[in-house]
Amino acid sequence: MIHYWKKPKEVVMKRKIFILHEIYGINQFIKEQAEAYRDEHTSVCCVLLYPEGKSFSYKQEQQAYDFFFHTVGFDAPLEMLSKNLLEACEKYEEVVLIGYSVGATLAWRLSTLPLHRVICVYGSRIRQFLDVQPSCPTLVILPSCESSFDVNAIKNVLEHKSNVQTKQYHGQHGFMDTYNSHFCPSSYFQAHTNILNFLGVEQH
Repeated sequence: MIHYWKKPKEVVMKRKIFILHEIYGINQFIKEQAEAYRDEHTSVCCVLLYPEGKSFSYKQEQQAYDFFFHTVGFDAPLEMLSKNLLEACEKYEEVVLIGYSVGATLAWRLSTLPLHRVICVYGSRIRQFLDVQPSCPTLVILPSCESSFDVNAIKNVLEHKSNVQTKQYHGQHGFMDTYNSHFCPSSYFQAHTNILNFLGVEQH
């Protein structure tokens, strides 16, 4: 009996997720977030906004802020990010952008692109760009309080925008970060579950 060799069936990646990091750079928290969304149908890329993989510890918060605002900012990366996202849209059925903190504000500004989903996790500077009107389903996750502004005032504005869904959880800025002093386990679990639901990812 003759057996014919069959080419192994290739796994088709349906979804591409891009993750935009916080002021600290690509740290352990961001790497773990990437793993949380990666599966047999999903490819995940942590976008490096800093040169040469530079990162900061949580104790270097002020240095990290200064570095981000003086070296990166909310304008310079937009062209490069837009190009990469649109190229991915030609290759994948679903292109998703997830940002944390300053990365969330960048994600918010990119929500005007024809993406599948955009998720902004405690992007406090979104308040500076409330004129943005997302063209794709966008989830904005907020803490119950921020030290520098009224979260509820921003939430009220966002809730009146089409394509925008807001979710607010108990805790402060950083409540999803297991390595952050503001980490809140119950809020993290609720928010992560909500993100998966928003993405339509089957949960086991």
